[in-house]
Amino acid sequence: MNLQEIAKRARVSIATVSRAINRIPSVHPALARRVWKVVDEIGYYPNTQARALVSGRSRIFGLIVSEITNPFFPEIVQCFGDLAVQHNYEVLLSSTIHDPTRIERAVRRMIERRVDGIAILTFGMDESLIERFHSRGVPLVCVKAGQNVPGVSNIRIDYLHGIRQAVQHLAALRHVRIAFVTGPPSFRTVLARRGAFEQSMKEIGLDIRQELIVSGDHRMEGGMKALMRLASLSEPPTAVLCSNDMTAIGVLRQAYECGIPIPQALSVVGFDDIRIAQFTIPPLTTVQMSQIGLAQLAFCALLRHAEGGGNNDCVLSTALILRCSTALASLRPLLPLG
Repeated sequence: MNLQEIAKRARVSIATVSRAINRIPSVHPALARRVWKVVDEIGYYPNTQARALVSGRSRIFGLIVSEITNPFFPEIVQCFGDLAVQHNYEVLLSSTIHDPTRIERAVRRMIERRVDGIAILTFGMDESLIERFHSRGVPLVCVKAGQNVPGVSNIRIDYLHGIRQAVQHLAALRHVRIAFVTGPPSFRTVLARRGAFEQSMKEIGLDIRQELIVSGDHRMEGGMKALMRLASLSEPPTAVLCSNDMTAIGVLRQAYECGIPIPQALSVVGFDDIRIAQFTIPPLTTVQMSQIGLAQLAFCALLRHAEGGGNNDCVLSTALILRCSTALASLRPLLPLG
């Protein structure tokens, strides 16, 4: 079945069929409906690669995330995909898990498919990855890629606002020894979260004790190890603020294993507000960084690039979500383990 047969059945010209299938808005709606009625009846599938060669647009957006198994990312992927369907786009998804081989294959696959733009939402991405796409003229949207570059839109996360709320909340609960569990130190977003924590502590006159700042890996296992290290100090903290929710969930799990009641003996705050944060025991107080909001900002920025717009830098806000994992500082501080 070809365009000529569709044109014959729909009683329109071949040019009208071509314009309708390519969703060119100049086609009269009544004619477009007739064409699509025939297309649906006969089960015709256009050759998208051929259409891309003619139009110069593939109607495919690339989406690169760090780890699809991390509960932070599936909601981003779902929302980004829903928006793509609404705007007649497809999504080419890659999960890099920070592996150079997988990153190389993702780059090659997206360039070969001539994607119309790429959202890089990895939170720990090598600057060279941006450069490889940018040097080929591929529009990009990234989480704060750095300096303003034509064709690259930055989404800046307002880490300070939410983390400041978290620190002030803990201080209002009379916590003084507040620990911070970071993520991988090579990630610029991790450094931004740590910087926001240190600034927030200084603003209200609380000491930043280096022994209370512990490196994690943004995984539950890292949170478990961090709590063991903090709990072994001669003066353990009364509260722990974590760089992400997965770390905080690991802290909750290890506290349970060690018989440390949360929040009676130790208050815990996460960051991200992933969906399962509200179902932990106790439900996790956390700083919300909307995954849906991030996906919407990224998709809309790419869409503007595809339609001929320029850079569209934007800000994603954060806010503290109060649940049950924080309480007044205990009059009897946590005793060192071991």
